[in-house]
Parts: sequence; C-alpha cells; structure tokens
Amino acid sequence: MPWTQETEENAKAARPFGGPWGRESAALIRLALPIILTGLAEMAINATDIVMMGWLGPQALAAGILGGHFYAFVHFFALGVLAAVAPMIAQALGARQFRTVRRSVRQGLWVALTLALPGVVLVLNTRPILELLGQSAALTPLTESYLDARVWGYLPGLWFLVLAHFCSAHSRPRAVLCVTLVAIAVNALGNYGLMFGNFGLPRLELVGAGISSAAVQSFAATALLVFVLTDRRFRRYRILARIWRADWARYREIFRVGLPIAGTVLAEIGLFLGSSLLLGWLGEAQLAAHAVAIQCAAIAYMIPYGLGQAATVRVGLAVGTRDAAGAARAGWTALVWGCGFMVLPALVFWLWARPLAGVFLDSADPANAAALDFAVAFLGIAAVFQLVDGAQCIANGALRGLKDTRIPMLLAGVSYWLVGYGAALVFGFQFGWGGVGVWIGLAFGLATAAFALTWRFIDRLRALRPARLPLSIPQEGV
Repeated sequence: MPWTQETEENAKAARPFGGPWGRESAALIRLALPIILTGLAEMAINATDIVMMGWLGPQALAAGILGGHFYAFVHFFALGVLAAVAPMIAQALGARQFRTVRRSVRQGLWVALTLALPGVVLVLNTRPILELLGQSAALTPLTESYLDARVWGYLPGLWFLVLAHFCSAHSRPRAVLCVTLVAIAVNALGNYGLMFGNFGLPRLELVGAGISSAAVQSFAATALLVFVLTDRRFRRYRILARIWRADWARYREIFRVGLPIAGTVLAEIGLFLGSSLLLGWLGEAQLAAHAVAIQCAAIAYMIPYGLGQAATVRVGLAVGTRDAAGAARAGWTALVWGCGFMVLPALVFWLWARPLAGVFLDSADPANAAALDFAVAFLGIAAVFQLVDGAQCIANGALRGLKDTRIPMLLAGVSYWLVGYGAALVFGFQFGWGGVGVWIGLAFGLATAAFALTWRFIDRLRALRPARLPLSIPQEGV
C-alpha cells in the first residue's frame, strides 16, 4: 500500500540521523524543502509578471498590481479553506484509511468548485468594487480587462491546490515543485508573446498577461492531475472514481476546519495591507521603504511557511496513528528548526540592510536617500521579528495538523489586530515614531501571536492521551 512504501522511504532517508528526533528532523526537512522552493518559485512567477508589466509603462504596472492584489485577496480566502484538505488526508494516511484519502480529495475538488463560483463573480465585478473604494478612474478599466482574462484560471488554480495537498500529505511534494518550475518558463513565454505581440501572436498587453496567467494555472492543474493519475503509487487511489458522488459529512468538515484557517490568513494579510495604509499617511519615502522591507520579509517567510505546511502533515500523520508523543515531537521539531533557520534572514537583514535595500532602490539616485534610510531602519526591526514570525507560522501549522483551527483563528486575530495594529497606531502616531513605530507594532503583534499559538499547541498536547487521541475520520465505505 502507498503508506507502507512511503514509510519505508522516509525511514531510509532518516536513517543517518538516528533516534526518533533525528528521524523526525530528516522527514520534516525532506518534506519542507520542496514546499519552500515551490513557494519561492510561485513568487518568481509573480515577479515575472510585475517586471513585464513594468515594460508596458507605469500606468499598466499600477493597474496590474492593483488587479493582482484584488485577485490575491479573493484567492487567499479559498486557499485558506482548502488548507483543511492536508490534515484530513494526513490523519487518514496515519490511520491507514486509504479510501478516506480518496473521499477527502474528491470533496476537496467539490469545495474548490463551490468556492470558485462566488470568487469568479467577485473578480468579474472588479470595476464597481474598485470605484466604490475610490480607486483611479484611469486604472479601473485596465484592471478590469486584466482580471476578466485572468479569472478563467481561478478554478484550475484551486484544483491544483487540492492536488498539491494530496502530494504533500504523502511526503511527495517534489512533483508540485517540478510543475511550478516549468510554469515559470511557460508564464514568461506566454507573457512575452501575448503582452508584446511576439511569436506571431497579437499584442494584448495586460489582457495578454491575464490570458497567460490563466493558461499557466490550467497547465499546472492538468500536469499535476496527469502525474497523480499515472504515478504507480498514486493511481491506486483512483481519485476521480465516482467524482460525482457526494460525501456531505466530509464536504462540511472541510469548511468546518478550513473557514477558520481562511479567517487567519485574511487577518494576517489584512494586517500588512493595513500597515501599508498607515505608511501611506507618512509620505512616499516611508511607503517605498515599507514596500522594500515587506518584500524582503515575504521572501524570508517562505522558510516558516514550508516548515509550517510540513508540520501540518507530520502532526496529522501522528494523530492518525494515535501517536500522541509523535505529534508532540513533530510539532516541536518543526518549531526548533524553524526558529533556527530564521536566524539566517535575521542576520542578513541586520548586517546587510543597505545593500539589500539597494537591490530595490537605486542608491546612486539622491532622490532615494530618504527611502533607503527608512528601509534600513525597517529591515533592522524585521530582523528582530523573524524568529517570532517563524514561530507563529509553524505553531499554526502544527495546530492545523490537529485540526484545531477555530481558537487559533481567534488568538491570531486578537494578536494581529488588537495588539499589532493597535501598537502600530500608538507607536507610529501617538508617540510620533512614524514608520519605525508602525514596524515595532507589527513586531508586537507577531510576538503575541507566536506566544499565544505556541501556548495553544502545548495545551492541545496536554489534552492528548494515547488511549483517547481523537480519530475523527469515519471508516464507512466508499
């Protein structure tokens, strides 16, 4: 069976480390590394879009970024809900309930379709929403045309996520990485041809970028589906068998577990979007510096993101086997490795802040001097909160492996908004510290979230007993 073969492979890979903690570390890193690289590859796809939009001119770039932010906000909600599929599959694998794995994947595809319907409607009505929010009348038609083309890749993108969770739960995320790396090239070629009229294609500018993005998402979903249907181990699941058959209990469980995850994701994204609004009140130089620091922090965030995803799977597998000690070991191993790895970007931000900011802002231009100084200050604070940012992300991932999402959502929401945003307002404006005060407030919020979510994980571990470990996945037939 697939579980037996995966277990044997993991044991072979972990053997040089020795001991349960060493084996857990090896399995964690083996799983997390491709996920981290996949996240960086996805950022590369987005960076390619931004660079090529810039070649069209500042107006096209502004419209494209505005559309990208709107699309991402809608997309991240669905991404959060579908994140529930990973722990459900992992727990089923740990319990050796292989038919349950197939049902979870099928209902994940159903939930993706359900989420796509309102998501597509929202994206197709971009213009009135942006006009209501007071956006530029010159940009909204361009943004609308871009999203009208891009929206056709929305559902395939969600199906890709479900299949990616299926692969990752089996500790085989490399296929997802390979597909994403190929997608970078496909996206670049598509943009070059459709945006600028090369390869004999019409010049469609932003519309071409939207078509290219939709095509890339469809390609990625199709390629990963073909892999899953033909791979020797995965094809035994026959994940598309009886795809039309409803499993309403599992369908509802995905929403029950996933909606709080979506709420947490939107709360964190909203915190940083809200901080951008605060920096906008302080002037262009501080806002530009903020954008630089946020981009650097986002790249570094891929490390705890990947480890958090891996922690979800590892903890979920242990829960499925009713191994309370293994669940604790998986979570703590991820936290220790995550905090250790985050020392590296912290040192880079602290020691090389100015050269790093110079990658984004021309240091030879006197007009950028103020923005560079602010960016150096913001990166110094970002260096300090790298550890807590990593800890809160990974603790959240470990809790998802336990399918504990509602209380963590409340803890994260209070930490981000009541503590973090509140402190940013007080330090930035009441104390008059400006952008530095806003960033200190963000650090306070992330530190509070790290403490609260880690405490929650400890509390949940105390509640686990080998004889009482919840096996919440039903065993009914297909």
